[in-house]
Amino acid sequence: MERLVWSIHNPWIPRPLLSMHVRMGDKACEMKVVGFEHYMQLADRIRKHFPDLNSIWLSTEMQEVIDKTRRYPSWTFYYTNVTRQEGSMTMATYEASLGRETSTNYPLVNFVMATEADFFVGALGSTWCYLIDGMRNTGGKVMAGYLSVNRDRFW
Repeated sequence: MERLVWSIHNPWIPRPLLSMHVRMGDKACEMKVVGFEHYMQLADRIRKHFPDLNSIWLSTEMQEVIDKTRRYPSWTFYYTNVTRQEGSMTMATYEASLGRETSTNYPLVNFVMATEADFFVGALGSTWCYLIDGMRNTGGKVMAGYLSVNRDRFW
């Protein structure tokens, strides 16, 4: 029982891992959004201090962000395999298009992966990033750092 039931079962995670949540789309009505390139500049900044870092867990609703990962061949990107927003679709419409189960499960996977990652890059104005940062802090990653692409919003 100890070996099969009580043992620690964790997801496989490449180490070191940077988690990145890229928020765009309709969030622009609440905060200044920036392009994927700015997020990658911060990822490169972290890698200067941790040269073994080459894996990114990427969470985003935007297909254009996934498409842009091809521009960064020195990084390995991991992300969920779901349909993403294209154009100016609202978040409500997007979530409805995924269906209840997928629109619930895939964000939870992103959340768990983000909280388990060694580093995090997000946006201060994003409630989702705020939740990730809070969970990372309660999980002992207070000193791991949070780099934000924008500084126009503070909590």
